[in-house]
Formats: sequence, structure tokens, C-alpha cells
Amino acid sequence: MVPASAEGLWSLPLACTLALLAGCGGAADAGRAGPPGSGAAKPAGGVLASRTFHAPSRARAQGAAVRGTRPFARTSFWNKALPPDATLDPHSAEMAARLSDEVAQEQASKHGPWINTTSYGVPLVTVGAGQPTTTVMLDHAPDAALSEAWSSVPLPPSAQAAQGSDGYMVVWQPSTDRMWEFWQLSRQSDGWHASWGGAMMHVSQNQGVYGPGAWPGAKPWWGATASSLALAGGVMSIEELGRGRINHALAIALPEVRAGVFASPAQRTDGRSGDPLALPEGAHLRLDPQLDLSTLSMPPVVRQMAVAAQRYGILVRDVSANVAFIAQDPSGTGSDPYSNGFYEGKYPSELLASFPWTHLQVLKMDLHSLP
Repeated sequence: MVPASAEGLWSLPLACTLALLAGCGGAADAGRAGPPGSGAAKPAGGVLASRTFHAPSRARAQGAAVRGTRPFARTSFWNKALPPDATLDPHSAEMAARLSDEVAQEQASKHGPWINTTSYGVPLVTVGAGQPTTTVMLDHAPDAALSEAWSSVPLPPSAQAAQGSDGYMVVWQPSTDRMWEFWQLSRQSDGWHASWGGAMMHVSQNQGVYGPGAWPGAKPWWGATASSLALAGGVMSIEELGRGRINHALAIALPEVRAGVFASPAQRTDGRSGDPLALPEGAHLRLDPQLDLSTLSMPPVVRQMAVAAQRYGILVRDVSANVAFIAQDPSGTGSDPYSNGFYEGKYPSELLASFPWTHLQVLKMDLHSLP
């Protein structure tokens, strides 16, 4: 049940459950987000399909970013390269070691880490100026500003929300510099509905996080993630994975997220861990800039991720059932570029075994306590 009070909107209880992949013993796509106070759980589930990679068709209908562009300001923490001498948190080594221990445990039990794609990934719908608009009804305690923002959304009738309980969707219209995001989006007999989400004007000037400046009447607890970091932020798109270069920070979800506090730029948290070394939502990590990635053996997709993690970093966005990076959901694109394409027939957990986890660092954090 979603509380109507603003106070109840600042945190989310965690009720994630972990399921095993059928026949493989690894964890399926798993992440955690939702409207603040909903208490909704995100189970893991699904099997990595074996399909032949084909270039996406219907790219303009769903899935393709505008070639050569990225949402959010160039100076955004999502898009700005980190200086080599960025200040580290005083407890960087201990927190990074705690995360590495979690990764090692998941590898030993063969249920992670993972890359969310076909379940709990993010469908990215980029539309042109002429896309007809529709209303998306808010199934939540009333929020007049959000309902108004959703009264005219250029959402194509053929759009497909992400599979799984989160039902994510991002709609980006570069011509109007606007973006909409949804949690538990579904098309019903009377039209489109969603349980929560957000809307953003002036996307090209926004840092990629919700706050009062995102839209008239916007609240810090808007957004489909549990941290109010924009849902599109940190998502690895099919286009950039295909061209071999990720020019932005990565988003990650973790099973152990510190309770009661969040780090800027996050605006809230659903963390439940009492471990003082658990990372809070909003924490910004990076791979050690002194690490020579060219000396390490990594599959191409992991090398892309490592290069981005070293140059731009990784931001903790959500709680999940296992350690999980976030990629574009290919639903609606008419293709599966992952299983026998970017993944070369392997599971993400196999690929990510070569990611240099032990070389992660935590940047200095500006922590805030829940009100």
C-alpha cells in the first residue's frame, strides 16, 4: 500500500526474493525500484534465451537513442569524465572490499553478478516531434503535478514495458527536450496506466536526477528508481554496445545497500543494510585510473564496461537480488542483440567474472540522512 504522505515516500522497504535460473544455477535479471513507500518486491526470474543476433529493426519505434547524442547535461555526473585525481572516500578501500566480497559470494554460488536486459532492463523509446500523445493514468495516491505531466505523453501504441514486476519504460523526445519514465507501466482496456515514475523538461540541461526543477511541481521522490536517479541514466544502450563504446557512467543495483542514508546526487533510498561498509544509494565508484586495462583479458562487452567504469564511474541506483548492471531491454526492437551477439553465447555472470572488481574505488561521498 502506498502512503499518501510525503514522509512515507522517502524510503522503500526491501522484500526482494532470489530465484535461480532454470537449468543453469545463476541469478536472472534482478533489480529493485518502485514508487516510494510501495513495499513492492522484485523477484529474479527468467532464462537467457539462445537466439541469433540481428541488427535492430523498428529502431525509431522503440529502443534506439538518437545517434551521437546522450540525455542530460554534458556536465552531468552521468556524462562527465572523472579527473584522475578525484578525491576518494576515507573508507573507500573497506567499502570496495565489501562489494568485492559480495561479488565473490555470488560467483561461488553461481547466481551473479548479472546484466539486466530482458527482465528488469530498461526499454528506451526515442520518438520524433510528430509522435501522437496519449494520457498515462497514475495508479497511486494523487499527485496532481505528475498526473498533469502524464496527460500528454508521446508514447507509441506499440511500446512494450519491461518484463517483470517493475514494468519500466523511458520515453525520450529530443525535439521537445522532454523525458518521461514509468514504473509498472501497462496498457489496459481504458488506456495506459503506471504506478509511479516521473517527467522531466529541459533534459539536456538536467543533471539526470529528479528534484523541483525537473518539471513544474516535481518532487524529490519522483522517478522510477528508489534513489530518484533518472531511469535512463547509466543504462547501456544497444546502439552504444554495438558501436563498441560507452560514453557515460554505468548504473548498478546491489543486494546490500546501507540503510538510513543516501549520497548525493541520490534524493532518497530503500537501503536496508545495517552494515556500515555497505554502499549507500548515490555512491559513485570508479575503477582505479592507474589500472592498465589493456593488460587484462576481458570479453569485448566487459572491456567496454570497464573502460566506462574507469573514465566515468558507476553509480549505485537501486537495491536488487544480486549485483546487477543495467542495459537496454530489447523488447519491441525486433531483435535480441545479447545472447549470441554481445554475450557471445555466455551468461552475464560468466562474462563479468573478468571484470576487475578488486580495483574499484569509492569517491568521496556527501551523505544525507533520511528525514
